[in-house]
Amino acid sequence: MPANFNPHRLERVTRRWLDLAERRLAYYDDLYRSGRWKYYFPTQEHFAIRMLDVIKAAKAFRRAAGASGRSGGLRPAA
Repeated sequence: MPANFNPHRLERVTRRWLDLAERRLAYYDDLYRSGRWKYYFPTQEHFAIRMLDVIKAAKAFRRAAGASGRSGGLRPAA
């Protein structure tokens, strides 16, 4: 483990990435509900594929943020 490893800093960074992923998810939700996705994507299938990627990213950051809260910090890569 590096001597300068700071679990609180890592948790703060994870939370910021989670906030960004949640805002992105809200943006895509707004695109869908308003119908504006039609201006940015050639087909509904293209939009749906991107939306699934956005949902997966948000779920991954939720898991990471939850894990960091339960264990007192994320473990560094070996």
